[in-house]
Formats: sequence, structure tokens, C-alpha cells
Amino acid sequence: MWKWMHPYAKPERAYTLCETLLPWCWIVALVCMVVGSVWGLAFAPQDYQQGDSFRIIYIHVPSAMLSMSTYVAMAIAALVGMVWQWRTAYMAMIAMAPVGAVMTLIALFTGAAWGKPMWGTWWVWDARLTSELILLFLYLGVIALYGAFEDKLQAGKAAGVMSLVGVVNVPIIHYSVEWWNTLHQGSTITKFDKPSMAVEMLWPLLINIIGFACFIAAVTLMRMKNEIVRREIHRPWVQGLVGKEEGSSHAV
Repeated sequence: MWKWMHPYAKPERAYTLCETLLPWCWIVALVCMVVGSVWGLAFAPQDYQQGDSFRIIYIHVPSAMLSMSTYVAMAIAALVGMVWQWRTAYMAMIAMAPVGAVMTLIALFTGAAWGKPMWGTWWVWDARLTSELILLFLYLGVIALYGAFEDKLQAGKAAGVMSLVGVVNVPIIHYSVEWWNTLHQGSTITKFDKPSMAVEMLWPLLINIIGFACFIAAVTLMRMKNEIVRREIHRPWVQGLVGKEEGSSHAV
């Protein structure tokens, strides 16, 4: 079942895959983020309770959802690295970590900006907010732990363990509004049988989520390409790649 993945354990094949996917991710990200943001921020109708202040949802919700999704993807990469001993899986894991941390920071910042007019305060130790803040610390912990080791294989294993331990926080974030009495509103778009949003508000949000996801994928692919080159700089194929790029720059 997983045989199609095995070739990408080789850094050269993984690098080629990154180069193939990267332009498509950028195109979809750009189109969806422009369409979704303009539609949502300028043309979606006002909320009957929150007025125009609800429009921050088009930034907050994608960043919050994908901060969790990125962490889960990072933990899966860590698991693949541990089980099958793939160096490229650890490279993917550490490539995702700073991107996920930035998404978490955006979610916290936009959540605070949304909370001020709605709750009358920038921050409360709400279950959802607190667990999202813990997610940011987990991302930073993975990054710091990976950077603390000179041997990057050992660094990947150590950071991978932390990623897997921290993944228990993701369902806590998601279900916190159901498990505890919190100020944070409940689910909206995940109730597919009866969403809490009007369709003309929902569609730009869904488009922006796709755009944010492709943006995260594109930045992760760029970071992974750089990580592969740094780690494999002594390999002939990387030397040839670097020489080709230097030749192109001299020709220009």
C-alpha cells in the first residue's frame, strides 16, 4: 500500500517532488487567497450581530484550523521518520515547524483582535485560547530541540518524539468548546449537515482555507528544498545542482 512513498525516502527524489509541486501550490494559493479574501472582506454580507467585525474570520479561521492540521502533518512525518528511518521525513517535519508556528501566532493575534470587541478584552484564559497558546509553545519547543543537536539525525529523532507527544493537544483544542464552558464560539463550518454560516459567507471562507493550505504547502516545500541541499551538500547530485545554478547566474 505504501510502496509508492518509498522512493521519496531518497533526498534526490524528494527534492524533485518539491520542485514539481511548488509552482502549483503557489498558483493555487495566490488565486484562492486573493479570491477568498476579496470576496469575504469586501463583498460578503454583514453579520447580523457582529457587523463588519466578523470579517476577521476569513483570516482567523484558516490560520487556526491549519495551525492544528500542520502540527498533525508534522507529527505524521515524525512517525514516518521513526518507523521507517527516513531522513527526508525528519526534514519535512522541521520544514513545517516554523510555518505552523507562524500560523498559530496569526491565529492567536487575530483571535485577540476579534475578542476585544466581542468579549471586551484582548485575552482570557479560555480553554480554546490557552490550548492554542500551548500549541505555539510546542512548535517553538520542536524548533529549539532540533536546533540543539549538531547531529541532525539525532535532532530529528528527539524533535520527532516531542512532536508525537504534543499531538495530544490537537484534539483538546478542537473539542475544548464542547468539553468545557468557554467564551469561544462553537464549531461553524465543521457542522456539514447544518453549517452555522450563510452560504454567501461560507464559500469565501472555504476558498481561503484552501488558499492558506496551499500557501503553507508552498513555504514548506521551499524550506524542505533548502534543508535537503544543506544536509546533502556533499552529494554529487547537489554539487551538480549548485554548479548549474551558478552557471545560470553567471550567464545572466
